[in-house]
Amino acid sequence: MIGGHLTEFGGLPVHEFDPDAPLPPDPSAVAWRIEAFEDDENWEEIPSPAFQQRFEEFLDAVDPKSVTALVLGAWGYAAFNDPPYAQLCAAADRLTGLRALFLGDMVSEECEISWIRQGDLTPVLEAYPALEVLRVRGSGTHDCLLRLRPVRHGSLRELAFESGGLPAELVRAVGECDLPALTHLELWLGTDNYGGDATVEDLAPILAGTRLPALTYLGLRDAEIADQVAAALAGAPVVARLHTLDLSLGMLGDRGAAALLAGQPLTHLRRLNLNHHFVTDDLAARLVAELPAVDVDLTEGNDADDEDEYFVAVAE
Repeated sequence: MIGGHLTEFGGLPVHEFDPDAPLPPDPSAVAWRIEAFEDDENWEEIPSPAFQQRFEEFLDAVDPKSVTALVLGAWGYAAFNDPPYAQLCAAADRLTGLRALFLGDMVSEECEISWIRQGDLTPVLEAYPALEVLRVRGSGTHDCLLRLRPVRHGSLRELAFESGGLPAELVRAVGECDLPALTHLELWLGTDNYGGDATVEDLAPILAGTRLPALTYLGLRDAEIADQVAAALAGAPVVARLHTLDLSLGMLGDRGAAALLAGQPLTHLRRLNLNHHFVTDDLAARLVAELPAVDVDLTEGNDADDEDEYFVAVAE
C-alpha cells in the first residue's frame, strides 16, 4: 500500500536535505525531508545521534524561518529509536513558519508501519500553535505507543494517523480535542493484531462532531471493524456536514454497505471512498445506483467466501 516516499507534501514538492548538496534557489518553495540512519556500531543508541546531527545541520544550512513544510523520514533504526519530538520542539522558536509536518515517512524496507516508534504528540502540537497539517505514520508498540492528551488547537486543518492498528486511547483523545479549524480527519484504525483496539464507542465523540465544527472530510480507513463503523455512521450527526466519507482500505462487507444504504441520506456527499472492500456485486451496484451524483469508489473489490477471510490493506 505504501509504495514509496512522499513526493509532495503541504502543496509543495519534497526535497531531500543533503548537507553536501546545493540548496534550492527558494528554500521556502519545497517541503524539506530529513532522514538519517545509524552505522552498525551506533544502531542501538537512543536518541539517534545520526538523526540529531542531520537535523542540526539542516537548521544551520537553511534559514529555519523559511521552512513551511517538513517531512521526517527514518530517525535511525526507527523500530528501536524514539521519535525526535524533543529536538523538534526545541527548534520551535526557529521554525516559526512551519505549517505542515509529516512524522514517519518510511517504507516497509526501512521499517514496517506497525514497528515505527512514536510517542506523546501533545508537546509537538503545543510547541507549534500555527501548525495547519499534521500527518503521522506508525503507532508504535508496547511501551512506545502513539499518544495524545486532549488539547485545543485553533490552527490545525488536517490531522491524519496512518497505522496498521490505532490504539483506542488515541482515538478517544482525538475525539476529546477541540479542533475548530479542522476540515480533514483521517484515522487508519487497523486491526487488533497490531494494536487497533478502538471500538465504535471510542469513535462516538468524533461521530457526534461537536468539537469538529468545520469537518468536511472524515476518513475511518483500514478498519477491521468497518461494518460496525458504517452502521454507526448511518445515523451519525457529523455525516450531514461532510463532502467526503472515506471507509477505504478496510474490511467493509455487505452488512456495512446495507447499513449505509438504510441510514441517513448520503446524496449530499461529493465522494464516498470504499476502495478495497468485500461488498458483493449486487450491493455495490445499489450503492452506485442510489447515489448517482456521488463519486462512489468501489475499486479493488475482494472476493471472500466468509468474513473470516476478510483482511485490511495495511497491517504490519
